[in-house]
Amino acid sequence: MNGTQWIIFILIIQVIHFLGTWKLYVKAGRKAWEAAIPVYNAIILMQIINRPKWWVILLFIPIINLLMFPVVWVETLRSFGKNSLLDTWLALLTLGLYIYYVNYFEDVKYIENRDIHPKTALGEWVSSIVFAIVAATLVHTYLIQPFVIPTSSLEKTLLVGDFLFVSKFHYGARIPMTTVAAPMVHDTLPIFKTRSYIADVDPATYKTSIWNKLQLPYLRLPGFKKVKRNDIVVFSWPADTVYQFFKKQQGVRKPIDKKSNYVKRCVGVPGDSLTIKDGYVYINGEKTVLPYRAKPEFLHTVTVDGQFSNAAIELLGRENLSGNVIRVPNSSLQQERATEVIQAMNLEQIKSDSSYTYYAGNVGNQKVKDYLKSEDMKNMALFNLTEEEAKNYTGKDGITSINKFSYTNADTSVFPQNPAYAGTVDNMGTIYIPEKGNTVPLNVDILPIYEKIIKEYEGNDIKVNGNQILINGEVSNTYTFEQNYYWMMGDNRHRSEDSRFWGYVPEDHIVGTPIFIWMSIDGINEGISNWKVRWDRVFTTVNGDGEPTSYFKYFLILLAAWFIFDFFRKKKKVDA
Repeated sequence: MNGTQWIIFILIIQVIHFLGTWKLYVKAGRKAWEAAIPVYNAIILMQIINRPKWWVILLFIPIINLLMFPVVWVETLRSFGKNSLLDTWLALLTLGLYIYYVNYFEDVKYIENRDIHPKTALGEWVSSIVFAIVAATLVHTYLIQPFVIPTSSLEKTLLVGDFLFVSKFHYGARIPMTTVAAPMVHDTLPIFKTRSYIADVDPATYKTSIWNKLQLPYLRLPGFKKVKRNDIVVFSWPADTVYQFFKKQQGVRKPIDKKSNYVKRCVGVPGDSLTIKDGYVYINGEKTVLPYRAKPEFLHTVTVDGQFSNAAIELLGRENLSGNVIRVPNSSLQQERATEVIQAMNLEQIKSDSSYTYYAGNVGNQKVKDYLKSEDMKNMALFNLTEEEAKNYTGKDGITSINKFSYTNADTSVFPQNPAYAGTVDNMGTIYIPEKGNTVPLNVDILPIYEKIIKEYEGNDIKVNGNQILINGEVSNTYTFEQNYYWMMGDNRHRSEDSRFWGYVPEDHIVGTPIFIWMSIDGINEGISNWKVRWDRVFTTVNGDGEPTSYFKYFLILLAAWFIFDFFRKKKKVDA
């Protein structure tokens, strides 16, 4: 829905409310017309049901209002003596329409000084649970959301098994777009393993579905900072076609706020020109300088004396072993189809000497091995390391050299998946990161860079007729962007699926920024018996200068102090 449609929808709700409650307003000593005035009628209703006026605010907050409406229905009925369990269930099962029956067909009396406290222990329990859920949902949706790191794309900075608090208020909380959804969960209901929201995700019908007409337009509350270059950012994955996380289905069109959450480092902001050379990011022609805590990892060719020992592998990290190295006699490369075979086997050249050329990769086919006369190198392999590690490990445990490796065989696996813009994860040509309001020239050559933005993220229809580009049926040779875009990458350069593959991240996909690690578990994906708490990471900040410092001991001290204070406070009351 757009803004106008939502205003009309709200007015319809007001009409429904008026028709179903005006007699009850009169019985409560109010005027019938007071049930018809938007917002004012809610304030008067709070007075009638003897509840605080600030509840009205909760009725207009998306997701929170879904929890509050049933509470208000039940409270309205109880204010007119309808206290039975049957009355409560009828209110809930009819989505409040049972109030219509009471309004028109039952001679009820208003209970002016109704006791609002639950009459039973069960009622007290239910009341407490409901408002605990409301409070937790408010915090989860608009302030702080817990998040766990599932992959190693930001390894060394954020580890697999880090449990984070993600701030939504730094950049301004994004108002939920999906209005009918379960609270405090993302895209999937636990246990039931089904969607936690109501929406049509079928690519054939999602644009016209009545359910998707309930979607709110993008709106963000004011924040106190903008996304800056090198910020770590949580965002809704633009390429998401996931019905359920880790279970892909072709062509699913999820609402923006129900796409899977990713966390990467923002290396390019709106208005930047970005280039990737030899794995390094250049912004506006200058090499990016990352924060101290960022420790980017790259593939390195490691050479040892003789062959790899267990000591060398343990030093480098078994989990960092990333590929084999082969060598091919230069004489074999003179054969007529040798270049074609090398390309077909996706072999990446590392170096060459007078006798051999060395490649990253593996030749499994024996006929190809015989044709190339290739040999697996016992003393060379690819490892994923930081540059500091590469420097420090050289000369230890038989390691003779460690050299940075980059992919150079250009293909279309990287953004924008077009032959005219072939590249690699380590080498990409200069692209402009769109800024809201900026206009760029548009032609069939540059269209692949911006096509997804124009069509998918900004909702336009595109057709190409020869050298002409038609946007929404009109010939266009320029395009003006409707929102800002960002370029996100993992610090673990060769173990990260990021903007190098699926391109720009729209502003309406930004969720927030991690601020605090409250727990960290090594081996989180290896079963609970293998879990080990990383105590040095518990209660540490994500950002800041210098090495992370754990504040866990200070938390324990404050907690102990509170219990001691509370003990003596209660003892003093008893003695008095």
